[in-house]
Amino acid sequence: MVFLELNLAETLGFSIVVLYLGRLLVRKVFFLNKFCIPQPVAGGLVFALVALLGNITNTFTIAFDTTLQTFFMLCFFTTVGFGASLNVLKRGGIDVAKFLAVAIVLCILQNAVGAGAAALLGENPLLGVAVGSIPMTGGHGTAAAFGPLLEKVGLTSASTIAVAAATFGLISGSLIGGPTARKLIVKNKLAFNTVNPEHILQDDLQKDSTVLDTQHLCSAFFQIGIAVGIGSIVSEVIALTGFTMPAYIGSMIVAACMRNIFNETTRWSIRTVEINAFGELFLYIFLSQALMNLRLWELADLAFPLLVILGLQVILMYLYAKYCTFTVMNKDYDAAVIAAGHCGFGLGAVPNGIANMSAITEKYGPSPKAFFIIPVAGALFIDFFNSTIIVMFINFLK
Repeated sequence: MVFLELNLAETLGFSIVVLYLGRLLVRKVFFLNKFCIPQPVAGGLVFALVALLGNITNTFTIAFDTTLQTFFMLCFFTTVGFGASLNVLKRGGIDVAKFLAVAIVLCILQNAVGAGAAALLGENPLLGVAVGSIPMTGGHGTAAAFGPLLEKVGLTSASTIAVAAATFGLISGSLIGGPTARKLIVKNKLAFNTVNPEHILQDDLQKDSTVLDTQHLCSAFFQIGIAVGIGSIVSEVIALTGFTMPAYIGSMIVAACMRNIFNETTRWSIRTVEINAFGELFLYIFLSQALMNLRLWELADLAFPLLVILGLQVILMYLYAKYCTFTVMNKDYDAAVIAAGHCGFGLGAVPNGIANMSAITEKYGPSPKAFFIIPVAGALFIDFFNSTIIVMFINFLK
């Protein structure tokens, strides 16, 4: 067998090649484009399949230096913390708060259903968490981040399981969102509001139209660096309590505090646009390297339990969106569109939720309220609460 071991620089270069491969695939393959499969996921899965072939044929294996993977993960979730603006939540009104509460409860149910099903199947309950809100509401980023933590507390191949579940969730969420909303609209004879009296606010990230320049980019990177540094100390202090959590929690907390303390100042304001751009960069490299390291052959023994738990997650999402999300959000046309969006990001990612809502509104009419609520609650806040819920479940079940 040929064994290749890539160092840090070679791993970085290879991960970028894989990322470009994913970009090409998403642009050219209709299926990947339709279901909003992220570029690093597309490229990474292709390489993971190649690695699987090498393992099956016993011809080659490749080892990577994952030092930068951990660093980019830490930086990405720090940028997520900078997005947690209480000012945005307050100005978004009661509907944003209501939907955020609905999304938080779903995270709890996803982990409870997953852990319960795993226990009934005679598996480690942590398997249910790995196929719970980590990959479902959290998506690939959270899956790749919590995988190593689950492995440390006893769940073998957790990273591979969680990332595979996240891919399944992306496709499933895109498939059930449209039919769910359509059924609600037809059954309840709903029509969109031609006159919307509500003033739909724009996110702070969209308000800043400053052109990117060196000074702004440096300020953003320095702010991320400060949050990462102080956050590392915070994580170490929390770890002294014996509480198991991912390394990025401290940095997320510090970033959120910085965002809300300095958000309204002019002397040292948070560079939200630039931080958001850095966040996308960090996420793409982090995911690319995480997917490259997938060991798909480790899923063979867990195929049946995984399929059962994933099936239950899809059923849970459908019933929850239909009866809970739709009801809490006022049972009107906007609520039906929001239910479609929740199916998308509750099983995968916010872009999938947006894609679901776009498909519905193209046929039945616009819903500006839904297109404001889903991105604000889904992109800015849910990761923060989801991480806390996941940590609590892991510490309870380990």
